[in-house]
Amino acid sequence: MRASSFEGRMRAGECYHALRLPPSAWVVLRVDGHGFTRFTADRFEKPFDATFHEHMTDVARALLERFQGAYAYTESDEVSLLLPRDWALFDREVEKAVSLSAALASAAFATACGAVAWFDSRAWVGSRGEDVVDYFRWRQADAGRCALNGWCYWTLRKGGMGPAEATAALHGKSSAFKHDLLHRRGVNFARVPAWQRRGTGLWWERYEKEGFDPVRGLAVKAARRRIRVDRDLPMKEEYGRRLARLIDDDARREA
Repeated sequence: MRASSFEGRMRAGECYHALRLPPSAWVVLRVDGHGFTRFTADRFEKPFDATFHEHMTDVARALLERFQGAYAYTESDEVSLLLPRDWALFDREVEKAVSLSAALASAAFATACGAVAWFDSRAWVGSRGEDVVDYFRWRQADAGRCALNGWCYWTLRKGGMGPAEATAALHGKSSAFKHDLLHRRGVNFARVPAWQRRGTGLWWERYEKEGFDPVRGLAVKAARRRIRVDRDLPMKEEYGRRLARLIDDDARREA
């Protein structure tokens, strides 16, 4: 068998290699910690640990920088990275986008934490800016639900309940019930740090940097950009409006 035909037959088995993210579509890559319930059990405080959150913020920053993203959002052990509509890295190959984002997240977290950790990744695709806003509002709503459940569960656990008993005590209970449960145990959920309840957002912001032109002997200003980290995100409609502005800014840069 000729080497070229043999290679061609083998490469034909790479049946997903030709998949591309749709052109001009909004894409979000969401990385999620694999097996993090067990991984975090003896390493970090429950229900939330500020050091763990800093590690996840490092992951979000690395993804935003290396993948040339427009916005990154992290809550719990996941990061959602919004890619610009004209994103062209890796020829928009789905395999590359998903595998490399998971690899980068794993490496960034392991470097920050000092322990081996794995992330998986998936791609979400939307055709309209409204879809993007809805996506991130969905993830923020998930952050709020998980934060409330986590605070209730670990408050009961630290109060002496076992895992099964604490889970059963919360099963099917309303949000009002959970808020009252915490209040009776001295926890005002509304005063829990915002990054626990709403997540943290990262995006590029423009600023002017002052410098000096030695040739003309003049002070000059140069346009630069840097990553802004917001741990006090707004919620619901206000959050949606902020996201819409970020998307509009991204669209203007493409024009």
